[in-house]
Amino acid sequence: MKRFLVTGGAGFIGSAVVRMLVRDTPHEVLVVDKLTYAGNLDSLKPVANNPRYKFERADIADLDRMRTIIGAYRPDVIMHLAAESHVDRSIDGPAEFIQTNIVGTYALLQAALGYWRCLSAECQSAFRVHHISTDEVFGSLGEDGFFHEEYPYQPTSPYSASKAASDHLVRAWHHTYGLPTIVTNCSNNYGPYHFPEKLIPLIILNALEGKPLPVYGRGENVRDWLFVDDHARALILAAERGSPGETYAIGGHNERRNIDVVREICALIDELAPSKDIGPREKLITYVTDRPGHDLRYAIDASKIERDLGWRPAETFESGLRKTVEWYLANRDWWERVRSGVYRGERLGIVA
Repeated sequence: MKRFLVTGGAGFIGSAVVRMLVRDTPHEVLVVDKLTYAGNLDSLKPVANNPRYKFERADIADLDRMRTIIGAYRPDVIMHLAAESHVDRSIDGPAEFIQTNIVGTYALLQAALGYWRCLSAECQSAFRVHHISTDEVFGSLGEDGFFHEEYPYQPTSPYSASKAASDHLVRAWHHTYGLPTIVTNCSNNYGPYHFPEKLIPLIILNALEGKPLPVYGRGENVRDWLFVDDHARALILAAERGSPGETYAIGGHNERRNIDVVREICALIDELAPSKDIGPREKLITYVTDRPGHDLRYAIDASKIERDLGWRPAETFESGLRKTVEWYLANRDWWERVRSGVYRGERLGIVA
């Protein structure tokens, strides 16, 4: 049994990691989350009453608070998922991304370093800080090739630039101070509990409600889709068995054009929730002005984590997408509460 401290554990990927840790392992988990618009304690309800789960509301950029929390909880592993994560929001308001993703990561590293230095040699050797990042730090691929662990950084949005900076900080704290860190860079996640400003949940909910299905440009942008539970399993493996100083790229082997993703969702909604009033959902597709600086293609070579840690995605895109649509159909209360609050499906990121 280990003690995991998970920052951003009330978010989409973080909550999937926490649910899996509590459900499938003997570990104890402390979630540290600021509960901004995308943090949702409803996503942690399945484990909220488990005695191995604890929650602390805090801002990772508050260095004194992080020192206090880490010193009191005494974690064996810190999994750092707290981040502002939406490209469109970073275009509208980059300051919050700089504060959380860069300043917050710095504060967390400093708090972790001070704690680590006071551990016994045995505990120092076992301790890990696992920083979860994105493939967007690598920029845009052409029609061929894949991102991998040695791929050069070329971030193109305020979001990806802030995540690239945080990646560099984590590696610097390892090489300069010896802090045992791991970095993972993942492709686009999807699945249950996904905040509905992202493409797949937004299209699902708009299709259910008969609203326009916005597609940027002509929908030619390509993403590699990763089911969130597959990602959570990879993250736990990396935290438990990854080597300090290493980076692991995590991808789903599921490249799709955005327009094809939207069409697949339309077909699933028509099958699982047909509506005579709405009719075929594909008729709702609406092409809108493209996002400024929209990267053309992302794709990941995940052979290293497969080879070193034995991880492979369990879901195909078709099986994962069906599970996702079925979850949204069965959990209307969850997304209706989200949509009645700070987010109502409005267009973001149109400031050039």
